[in-house]
Amino acid sequence: MKKFRRWQRIFLLSLLCLTVLAPILFVSVGRKELISDLSNLRYRRDSVQLNAIEQEEGEGLKGPKLVVYDEKELGSRLRYSTSEENNDSKKYGNIGEIDRGSKSSQKGGNMSIPLERTNHESREENRQIPQETVTSRSEAKGQSNQTTIRHDQNMRSPVRIFTDEKVMQMKDDLIRAKAYLSMAPPGSNSHLVKELRLRIKESERAVSAANKDSDLSRSALQKKRSLEVTLSKASRVFPDCSAMALKLRAMTYNAEEQVRAQKNQATYLVQLSGRTTPKGLHCLSMRLTAEYFALSPEERQLPNQQRVHDADLYHYAVFSDNVLACAVVVNSTVSSAMEPEKIVLHIVTDSLNLPTISMWFLLNPPGKATIQIQSLVDFKGLSANYNSTLKQLNSHDSRYTSALNHLRFYLPDVFPQLNKIVLFDHDVVVQKDLAGLWSLNMKGKVIGAVDTCREGEPSFRRMDKFINFSDPFVIKRFDAKACTWAFGMNLFDLQEWRRHKLTALYNKYLQLGHTRQLWKAGSLPLGWATFYNRTVILDRRWHKLGLGHEAGVGLDGVERAAVLHYDGVMKPWLDIGIGKYKSYWSKHINYDHPYLQQCNIHE
Repeated sequence: MKKFRRWQRIFLLSLLCLTVLAPILFVSVGRKELISDLSNLRYRRDSVQLNAIEQEEGEGLKGPKLVVYDEKELGSRLRYSTSEENNDSKKYGNIGEIDRGSKSSQKGGNMSIPLERTNHESREENRQIPQETVTSRSEAKGQSNQTTIRHDQNMRSPVRIFTDEKVMQMKDDLIRAKAYLSMAPPGSNSHLVKELRLRIKESERAVSAANKDSDLSRSALQKKRSLEVTLSKASRVFPDCSAMALKLRAMTYNAEEQVRAQKNQATYLVQLSGRTTPKGLHCLSMRLTAEYFALSPEERQLPNQQRVHDADLYHYAVFSDNVLACAVVVNSTVSSAMEPEKIVLHIVTDSLNLPTISMWFLLNPPGKATIQIQSLVDFKGLSANYNSTLKQLNSHDSRYTSALNHLRFYLPDVFPQLNKIVLFDHDVVVQKDLAGLWSLNMKGKVIGAVDTCREGEPSFRRMDKFINFSDPFVIKRFDAKACTWAFGMNLFDLQEWRRHKLTALYNKYLQLGHTRQLWKAGSLPLGWATFYNRTVILDRRWHKLGLGHEAGVGLDGVERAAVLHYDGVMKPWLDIGIGKYKSYWSKHINYDHPYLQQCNIHE
């Protein structure tokens, strides 16, 4: 009996020891296996993930249907959800970053750059494995990562499609509701009329800030359904479809008339703003004029005036009453020239702006170049006959009747001692050296200009749009299909001009245009007629048009052009100027100048 109890105690003690030691042994062995599994998992995370994806594909799961969008539709309809991107990044680590890197590398033609960087980071972490093993494993991992990323791109391309069907339907329902409301008898205050007014008010508030269906709140969708119920009631009260169609046509016509009126008003306001002088520019003119008259006659003289008639130098002319425009033309021409000491710039303005422009260049001389400033009154015999002729032009636009605009046809009289000259409009910017123009072979022609006769381009002009080819006088002398050209930057051979007596021909055409309608107002059609068959076409890189009226001019062509022309009403010194082209003009103005600061003139 004692032996039995002793063995019983030994058996119980052994069981007790086993229950105590077994968990300790199990934990110690399991911890080693867990650590090894974690280390393997650490370096095989991508491949395990790839295997899981491949197994899911092998089980017959179908991927999302890929949709191809146009570029315009993609910008307005497709957007990735931020929350889904965050979930994807948590689930797949840095796959989103690799996607973006792979997309940018695809644009450059190399897709492997971001993948190699990811594998390199993995190799840096694995320091306990020999180098040869790391290299082979990273190569295998690179292939698996590429497959993972391609698959992830397919899974993430278009995640969600945003539409505006409900928004458009609500707007259409609003139009129907307003049509039903207008069909109600005047002064009607029935329950349906009150309900229509209420639904219209609610729906307008709900849809006012919505551009796509996802912008609509739950209450907005409820209001949409309420409006549809009210419209159903109204359709039973007003069952006459012909009356509804007639009302909708009237509403459409009224809307089109309002749009047309708004467009006309916008066009008029743009034209008006293009003819007005900015307040800051008027302030600058007043300050410069006051400073000019405070000087003595000797201090008003510009230097190097003995060089203005030297025919061996490069002569450039601009006719303008805008001091800032003249400053940009002069500064850009001098800064772009390889030999600025050979440049002579001639500015002709009216008597009102002569003190302003003279004072500006006394304060801001053009470096090594020479500048001459003249007034229209300096050409006494020319201005008396000339102004009387311009007053006969049937135009209220000062741009067409301005003496400075038509002075270009009297260049041999304005510069009698010169043989060649380049004439700028005041809305140009020079970007490159123009010395090559002076060695250009004019082939006996009078004017050099870029053509504007290529259809489909913004600068395209046709002669029959500006000249009246129904007149027998015009038909005998000109061809409606002749190539047109542009003012703005033109090279003139004044010797050939004098030989052909083209100024007298211009005066003849100007008088004929007054007696009968031969051409539109302005100097361009008269220029085409005066220099007809006497024009040499320049390479288009010399002169880039359209920066004052066409926002679609490519920046590549702008960068390559020697001269930029802001033709049109949206001048760069106005608030309505096209923003992306303003920097080419404004960089030639020192906005830190005290006078510009005082007159609040800034970029």
